[in-house]
Amino acid sequence: MPKAGAARSEDELGPTVIESESLSRLAIESLPSGVVILRPDGAILVVNHLLEHQFGYTRDELVGQRVDILLPETFQPAHTAHDASLMTTSTPRLMGAGSGLFGRRRDGSRFPIEVGLNPVQTEHGTLIVAAVVDITARKKAEEASRDAVEEQLEFERLVAELSVQFINSPANEADPLMRIALQRIGEALDLDRCTFFQILAGGLLTNPISWERSGIPPLPALTPARERFPGTLETAMAGEVVCFSSVDEIPNPIDRDSYRSFGTRSCVTVPLPVAGRIVGAVTFNMVRHERTWGPDEVHRLQVFATVFGNVLARRQSDEALQQTLAEIERLRDQLHAENVYLRREAQERLGTGVVVGKSAAVQRVLEQVQQVASTDSTVLLLGETGTGKELFATQIHELSGRRARPMVRVNCAAIPTTLIESELFGREKGAFTGALARQIGRFELADHSTIFLDEIGDLPPDVQVKLLRVLEERQIERLGSPKAIRVDVRIIAATHRNLEQRIVDQTFREDLFYRLNVFPIHVPPLRERADDISFLVWRFVEEFSKAFGKRIDAISRENMAALQRYAWPGNVRELRNVVERAMILATGTRLTITLPVPSTPTGTRSVKLVDVEKEHIKTVLESVGWRIRGVGGAAERLGLRPTTLETRMAKLGLTRPRSRPA
Repeated sequence: MPKAGAARSEDELGPTVIESESLSRLAIESLPSGVVILRPDGAILVVNHLLEHQFGYTRDELVGQRVDILLPETFQPAHTAHDASLMTTSTPRLMGAGSGLFGRRRDGSRFPIEVGLNPVQTEHGTLIVAAVVDITARKKAEEASRDAVEEQLEFERLVAELSVQFINSPANEADPLMRIALQRIGEALDLDRCTFFQILAGGLLTNPISWERSGIPPLPALTPARERFPGTLETAMAGEVVCFSSVDEIPNPIDRDSYRSFGTRSCVTVPLPVAGRIVGAVTFNMVRHERTWGPDEVHRLQVFATVFGNVLARRQSDEALQQTLAEIERLRDQLHAENVYLRREAQERLGTGVVVGKSAAVQRVLEQVQQVASTDSTVLLLGETGTGKELFATQIHELSGRRARPMVRVNCAAIPTTLIESELFGREKGAFTGALARQIGRFELADHSTIFLDEIGDLPPDVQVKLLRVLEERQIERLGSPKAIRVDVRIIAATHRNLEQRIVDQTFREDLFYRLNVFPIHVPPLRERADDISFLVWRFVEEFSKAFGKRIDAISRENMAALQRYAWPGNVRELRNVVERAMILATGTRLTITLPVPSTPTGTRSVKLVDVEKEHIKTVLESVGWRIRGVGGAAERLGLRPTTLETRMAKLGLTRPRSRPA
């Protein structure tokens, strides 16, 4: 007799059982699952070949062993709490469905299974037929399906979060948010480098916003794509995605070399269209190793890129709106400034007219004016003070294509040194103490028109530098703002100074002189155009007759001849003042004009350069109480260094009087 609990041999079962098993073996071998027949005490009686394959045992190794060798209780956490053993079943049932039931192979590894239990009554007692199904593939499919669903949900969640984040943020905060978004995408998809950049008209990749995995080099700030990536640029500009898993797949050798130089091994580049034009792209790179991009993955990258395309479209829309608002504000300021300027000009220039004169000297100048007026060339008007240079500048403007807009006039000598820069180029609010509002400058006011810079020789050296830039680049900068403003201005400059001498004295820039001296016109003094004096006198008489309400019918021949003999050191301006004074004193219809008192014993003022210079320096010294140095001193007003002025004074014999004149 066998010991209690010991497995019985096949001989002890008897021939009937053996014959039954032999007949059943053909059936169980054909089943699509592993089969094991168990004795009532859980000992293994029969196994089929599929079960041997599932668990890695031979039939001889299993027969007689308890089923625990295949299904240890430690692998049955979902069942051990309810069943002491497999043999407790009395009806067919399924174990492992929806729970963690595992089998143990011969090598000790485990795998998920389902077990169908079917009790069979025999004359020798109840046998258990167990069908064992390896559900490893099913589990993997379920896990893959769950992972795919979770991955899709995570993708949709990330796209939604990024979209909402950009929508709720101001446009000027987009760059740091884009960098964070690229990092999240790169980490979520296990990428090495994600870069957003804009594409300029010439094929230049610029303004990159990039995320790189630690140790991965970033892309350069500026990349000439037309030279470095011609094939990629052509494809992207056609609106097509550029995708390669290996650099060897790239047909263009220039592109291949460029990608290798950046360390890129696999890449997807998605172009970003805005308003029908490709203006940017997002590139997703692998550097550590090559990567095969599946269709679903490329589609997701395209969806991510669309988020950045929306940001770019919004940014361009905001920039266009800001530019429009800025232009509206500029035009409003310009219109206001023009109105103020024109009212002031109308008051200051009431009664002046076009150039008056029939002399050969004036006709030569008018011929030059006619020649240069139709161009945009810079004109430099040279001549003594009071010769009417401003009238000739007006004539040039009125004959030009810019006459529809008013000519802007600036007297460089009349504006304080501390204000000349803001007056010319404008200022922003708070640019300096006392700048309580924004002010557009004369150059901006003269956009698409003409600016007349009178007394250009008195322009401070620091402002000369900025004027040179305007002449070279046609751009200005308001005080307090680094933003360059492009202006379309025709420049006419005038001076009574000897600019060549001022260059020698280092008070005027030589390069600025050559920029201004494109088309010089020498305006003749009145003493060289005596034939025009009678025309001018009657022009001024007509002007003041209307202003004063007086009628003048005659001027004596002798009086007019005297006027023509006088040297007129103050030129046309002096003549006008003399006529105005005579009109004030006139009591009848016959006008008598008194000549000015001669300032020299000979009755004429010296026109030698040294005498004119001496007289001018003396006048300036007297106006400041002979103070040479400091703010507002003679040196500053003359645009000279104090030591240079002192040397010039000694050379000209100018000395400070012992007592200040009353």
